[in-house]
Parts: sequence; structure tokens; C-alpha cells
Amino acid sequence: MAEINNRDNRRILIVDDTRAIHDDFRKILCGEETNDELEGLSQALFGDEPSTTVTRTRFELESAYQGQEGLQKLIAAKEAGRPFAVAFVDMRMPPGWDGVETTLELWKVAPDLQIVICTAYSDYSWDD
Repeated sequence: MAEINNRDNRRILIVDDTRAIHDDFRKILCGEETNDELEGLSQALFGDEPSTTVTRTRFELESAYQGQEGLQKLIAAKEAGRPFAVAFVDMRMPPGWDGVETTLELWKVAPDLQIVICTAYSDYSWDD
């Protein structure tokens, strides 16, 4: 099977132990909003003038809930000739690998994989 051209690769691996985070990524990257809804959001947020078309890039997301599972999905995707272009990796995923260890393991298999390390952890409360 021929590998995807990197420029056209829209495959994203999400490695996070919280299911709600995966849902959020899907809403953002694979949402089904209509052009009118997107146009309205853009106008409200940025004061944009209405345009005639809104182009939305579609992404293909795959979920893993621990670093080891993410590594297995990365290996399987590479073997199938369908590599991931980007991985979003949570920093804290007890009881398994943390984000740094997960990143190092992913890069052993796919050194050109772009990785974004994410965290929702904070020492501060919402009130602070």
C-alpha cells in the first residue's frame, strides 16, 4: 500500500486518558457545523465580514487512552501505509507512561511525527 503524501496527510492520533478530551478534539477538528454556523462564529469572534464560502479542512482522528496503546496504533498505521501526521499527547496519564515517555517511544518508530504535548493540569483553581 502506498504511503500518504505528508502534505495531504490529515491523520491525527490523540493520546489522552480522559474520554472527554477526545470528544473535544472531535468537536473541534471533525465538527459537522454548517457553513452558516461557522460564518456566524467567525463574525462573532473576529468581527469578520460575511464571505460567500467557508472552507473547512476535515481530519481523521484516532484515539488511544494510554501511551502504550498509542504506540501500538502508530505502529499499525505505519505498517498499513497510513501514518499519522500529528499526535496530541497528554502529559499526565496515570498509571502508564507520561507524555514525555510516550513522545520518546513514538519518535523511535516515527521520528518525523509532529507531536503536541498537552495538559489540563494546573496547581491553580478556577477562582485563582
